[in-house]
Amino acid sequence: MPTWLHIIGPARFAPLSGVDNVLFPLWGEFPTSNFLYPSPAVYLASSIAVHGIMVGLAMAATFCYPNGAFGLNKLNDHFLYRDNSTRFCPVPSLSGNIRRPWFCKCPKTCHQPSIMQLAVKQQRQQWKTFFQSTSDTIIEEEKDDTPRATIIWRAIKLPIYSVALIPLAVASAAAYLQTGLFSSGRFVVLLASSALIITWLNLSNDVYDFDTGADKNKKESVVNILGSRTGTLVAAVLSLILGFMGLSWASLEAGNVRSILLLASAITCGYIYQCPPFRLSYQGLGEPLCFAAFGPFATTAFYLLQSRTCELPITGTVLSASILVGLTTSLILFCSHFHQVKDDMAVGKMSPLVRLGTRAGSDVVKIAVVVLYSSLLVLGLFGGLPITCIILCGLTVPIGRLVIRYVAENHQDNTKIFMAKYYCVRLHTVFGAAFAAGLVAARMVAGSGILKRILP
Repeated sequence: MPTWLHIIGPARFAPLSGVDNVLFPLWGEFPTSNFLYPSPAVYLASSIAVHGIMVGLAMAATFCYPNGAFGLNKLNDHFLYRDNSTRFCPVPSLSGNIRRPWFCKCPKTCHQPSIMQLAVKQQRQQWKTFFQSTSDTIIEEEKDDTPRATIIWRAIKLPIYSVALIPLAVASAAAYLQTGLFSSGRFVVLLASSALIITWLNLSNDVYDFDTGADKNKKESVVNILGSRTGTLVAAVLSLILGFMGLSWASLEAGNVRSILLLASAITCGYIYQCPPFRLSYQGLGEPLCFAAFGPFATTAFYLLQSRTCELPITGTVLSASILVGLTTSLILFCSHFHQVKDDMAVGKMSPLVRLGTRAGSDVVKIAVVVLYSSLLVLGLFGGLPITCIILCGLTVPIGRLVIRYVAENHQDNTKIFMAKYYCVRLHTVFGAAFAAGLVAARMVAGSGILKRILP
């Protein structure tokens, strides 16, 4: 019986080997005589062509509606009575649209999207949305990618401890102006005790803000860094106990009861500012409490504790100094809320910036700095402060202008406005140091009689 090789026609080809039966098993054993047959390369090409035609016919019979040709009647009947809602014969395009192939003879309803297609399309859209949101999150995290060392440094808040140093330095300078005496040992004890009280304030603030959720996105929160609320709270309580013991010792050594009462009042302001059940900071009263604690209470108490033999009188100079110290300290607290407006609003913490907004808050910073230097000038002109304080503190005006300009330009940028409180710390430190130096200089000038020779 002739095979498909006879169609090729007679020709003189090279003889085949036994490998042909492996390459072309569909055709059985090839005859080894009576005719000439092609080389293996021709066998391979011809077999691929025949197989391709058969596969194409099978695909057309499977995916399209054959019109009765090829003798596949049972397959035709199957497609005829098949439900169009579950059958499809689509050819998807890159755009996602369903196109009808030119060789398909199915009814138009056959090409309507099936349940499976709609599910796949919906899943594809969900994945697209997921990857888009993931990409945006990664970009946002890269923008806020702060080094671990920087986060730890911010958590320590070392510059913030200037609020413990400046009231003590200004008060000691005011006592030196009054008596000409300075106790270095007591100064060191009071500084260490004050630093422990500030540590208690910072740690307990992180604990209670963690409880309310205000510090959920605050990377520099000590609770978030350590992962232990209990450990942070224990450290805060120990700091408070040790700090208050040091303050009590200094008060007993000085024999001054009023000073310990004033310091206890200052600590009470810190407690009701942030600790339950009061949490007056959530009512927007943090700045007045901060002014009272670090201004009239703490500064006046440190002034009294610098006395050795007798109780110092509370003069207009120390009261004026306490007001100015309270203003600069409150400004630090006010500017620390700029980058936390959204988080505070989410937990119901009605800080002044939540009530006012950042734009109005930048105006408040400008007014506060103007009031600070205006008060300095007015108190100096009316004799409450030495002229040396006005001169030296006047040299810090450029730093005050820097604070105003920085807050005005960046109050809407959460990343940059974070540094606003550190600009205020700089103003607080430099202004306080200049004020203390002015008080010491006033004593030295008065003792040497230079001022009397200049102003007879």
